[in-house]
Amino acid sequence: MSNRPPPEIPPREYPDEPMVLYEANDGVALVTINRSEVLNAINREVSKLLLEAFAKAEADGEVRAIILTGRGRAFSAGGDMNESSAAILASTEAGDPGRAGDGDGGPESVHQAIWDLSKPVIAAVKGYAVGQACELAGVCDFTVAADDAKFGEIQIRHGYGPPFLITPYLTTLKRAKEILLLGELMDAHEAKLVGLVNRVVPADDVMTTAEDMAKKLASLPNQTMRMNKALINRTYELRGFGAGVNYRDDETFMELWTGSQRDEETLSRLRVLQERGWNAFRNERDAAYRDERGG
Repeated sequence: MSNRPPPEIPPREYPDEPMVLYEANDGVALVTINRSEVLNAINREVSKLLLEAFAKAEADGEVRAIILTGRGRAFSAGGDMNESSAAILASTEAGDPGRAGDGDGGPESVHQAIWDLSKPVIAAVKGYAVGQACELAGVCDFTVAADDAKFGEIQIRHGYGPPFLITPYLTTLKRAKEILLLGELMDAHEAKLVGLVNRVVPADDVMTTAEDMAKKLASLPNQTMRMNKALINRTYELRGFGAGVNYRDDETFMELWTGSQRDEETLSRLRVLQERGWNAFRNERDAAYRDERGG
């Protein structure tokens, strides 16, 4: 039995509200991650509620387009490190690192759900979209970003692999390796240049731009819209997209994934988080990135 103290979890900013908000008006569904106190970090409850929200939008015949965003100053800071680190350490102590935190309702399920939706999804990004949230914005059909937004696959800093390997399909071979292996942050303009973002606008215009795009999509012939999204997705699936993004289903990569969870450097960093708290973990994790403010 572990004697670690409970992880640092700030009190909820909106305790009476669900962690994911949903509303639909004029043919557009708005799905909002509602954990602003932790920059909308994604835990299992958020993943579950996102899946429910997308299923609701898919089933609603009046909804023709979906906007995904985060409440407050960030789209999302990625996976909830307190939750995922506790799961990995617990499974390692039990002798079975496996795929802690994955499976039904895990982050890759949410990404796959967006891909499978018949209706277009627009990510409206302010602030940070990092880690699995960078992939979440990437798998959406469109991404509108604030000019001060930050993107990055930073999970390599704490020894995680990408839950949904979308980046190599959005950008080039060299850029994918730069993004996934270095774990650096990039601004919205660079993210647009490499193919992660469609449009960059002032922060105050992000939601207006996303709403205008969603309304235009909703006004177009619905069946043709659905067909065109399906055709584009099918083109990528025929090129091996499904096997690529779900790489952990492959036995060879599963062995590599399991080995990464046994890596002592990874485990030592996660123990810092559990035993000394978030600030100590971040200072150790990001020692090589001091020039990146807020990374």
